[in-house]
Parts: sequence; C-alpha cells; structure tokens
Amino acid sequence: MQSLWIAKTGLDAQQTRMSVVSNNLANVNTNGFKRGRAVFEDLLYQNIQQAGSSTSQNTIDPTGLTLGTGVRIVATEKQFTQGGRVDTGDSTDLMIEGRGFFQILLPDGNLAFTRDGSFNVDAQGRLVTSNGYEVQPAIIVPDGVTALRVSRDGQVEANIAGQAQPSVLGSIQLADFINPGGLTPRGQNLLLESFASGPPQVGQPGLNGLGELSQGALETSNVNVVEELVNMIETQRAYEMNSKSIAISDQMLQYLNNNL
Repeated sequence: MQSLWIAKTGLDAQQTRMSVVSNNLANVNTNGFKRGRAVFEDLLYQNIQQAGSSTSQNTIDPTGLTLGTGVRIVATEKQFTQGGRVDTGDSTDLMIEGRGFFQILLPDGNLAFTRDGSFNVDAQGRLVTSNGYEVQPAIIVPDGVTALRVSRDGQVEANIAGQAQPSVLGSIQLADFINPGGLTPRGQNLLLESFASGPPQVGQPGLNGLGELSQGALETSNVNVVEELVNMIETQRAYEMNSKSIAISDQMLQYLNNNL
C-alpha cells in the first residue's frame, strides 16, 4: 500500500526538522549563532496518465493523473540575519555590525570563520578565541598595556605604561563570501570555506559592504524562541498526521483481510 511508504517519508522528514529546531533552541545563548531552517522537497511522481494525452479523437486530458511518492529534507539553510547586541564592557569583545566574519587560524594551518567575537589574550599576548585559536591577522598585545582600543574600521591601539603616545598593534580584517549559506559548520562557533561558499573576500571593516566593529559588545544568537516553539508545534502536528495516515492505511488493509 503506497500510502504507508508516503507517510513514512513524512515521518522521516519531520524527525529531521525537529532536529533542526532542537539545535536552534539549544544554541539560543550561543554567541554569533545563526539559526537553521529545514527545506522540504517532494519526491518523484508516478505518472499514471500523461497530461495532454488523447481521451478521444477530438479531446485531450487537461490535467493527467500523477501520484506523489512522499517528501524529504533536501537542505538545511543557515539564516544570516543580524543577531542581537549585548554590552559586556570587555575591551577584547568585538561585535560585527553588518556582513563579514572574523578569521581564525586553526591548529592544522587552515582558516575558519566566525561571528563570535568573544576574544581573549593568551600567555603569549595573542588575541585568541575561547578555544585558544589565534585571530588573523595576528594581534599581539605587549606587556604593560593599560588600555586597549579597537576602532570601527578595525585598527587596534594600546596605551602602554611609560609611553606618552598610543601604539598601533595591527588591524583586524573581516572576510565575506558570495554565498555565506554554503559555509560548512565545524562546531566551536566556527565555519569552514567550501566550494558552495566561494573563496573569502577579505577587507577592512566598513568598506565594500563589510560591517563595522563595535568594541565591548557581542552579537547574540539570531534564534527567535517564540518562532522556534511555533515550529516545534507545527512539526509535532505534522508528525502526528503522518502517524495517523499509517494507522488509517493499516485499518484499511485489515478491513480487506477480514472481508475478502
């Protein structure tokens, strides 16, 4: 009975959507997290009668007869809308207001990208992520720094004890992509370049469409809890309806077995 298989594909698709919704809710407090969205696609159709085929010498079938075979999840898309702002007052916390990603050097030498600007200074004075991965281009904070300033366009300056003039430590550059939705999530608030995303386009904050930096603030997750709870209820109801389809199909088969 074909309806059993069709309902089964619906159950699988709704289970996957529930995983996406659960992951969004689990990361509601993750800095720079971008919510995911499950994209559905109908499966191949069984063509019983072709539309436009002849029904008599002078007439044709206007619609045809096709039967669907179910549904599947074809993609999970990241929604790169701007997250909220939380002021921390920490001089090493940075927020991107607009497009762009911070560049992070991984231990294997490859670059990763993130919207999470909760940086720290390690024992060697390097500006690093919470996992100790170095920000690129490298920023080295020397001993004796009394104040650290990051301008809107990414220039990093520090007041050093014993020096009258502030010292320029470097400049933070951002990377952007033609298709940021094609980036591969790695975990640890990091994304990796892929063929779908295209190569990174690196530039100074505030130029060529890149966002500006805000010191002492962080970008929060763009997950809307109310919206995700609504999605959760929709998923639950859709799952129940597909389960009901299986139950009704089973009852129909039982009726045939008992009466034939």
